Amino acid sequence: MPSSSLTLVDWRRRVNEMYADVRAEPDHAAGHARWRAARDEMFRTHPQTPLLDDDPLRETGLPYWPYDPALRFEAELLAVEPTEDRLVEAGGDGTITMKLIGRVDLPEHVGGSLDVWWLHQYGGGIFIPLRDGTSGDGSYGGGRYLLDTAKGSWLGGDADSLTLDLNYAYHPSCRYNPRWQCPLAPAGNTITSRVEAGERL
Repeated sequence: MPSSSLTLVDWRRRVNEMYADVRAEPDHAAGHARWRAARDEMFRTHPQTPLLDDDPLRETGLPYWPYDPALRFEAELLAVEPTEDRLVEAGGDGTITMKLIGRVDLPEHVGGSLDVWWLHQYGGGIFIPLRDGTSGDGSYGGGRYLLDTAKGSWLGGDADSLTLDLNYAYHPSCRYNPRWQCPLAPAGNTITSRVEAGERL
């Protein structure tokens, strides 16, 4: 299916460009607004959109909580004890292998920490899912994603830390369409506080 393969390449190219624009924008709230607008355009018009043809979100755009600058922070990548790799069935993508590579602590007013994973698929990349107190009560019950660098979602960092912004938490494709099967947040990526930031229902 060459046409669908090319549209997938184009989708990923546009996601990478979208996050590059965010990283280049010194005004974080403005960068977030541009990210939202770019996502709405892609979800409305792109052949690879996860939205079904009759989904009203094509017209209304994706809903979000208001931007909160207190939820952007630099997080040191902390060492963890090695564990066995997690194997996750992901439909057409086969079995996804997730290797635990570290942990990040969240800001004190949020509380908790999140495991940081390395995905071996798609050329490899950092993956941080999140399930919080809004999951199933304000956001998708299966959780949201903060980073998935293999797919282009990356806010920056260096050799020792990651730039994280909970305002960029977004729903996985399986929230919109049963055609997708997504790796969801395990226990180490679950916190009790409500993160009323990012994409919502």
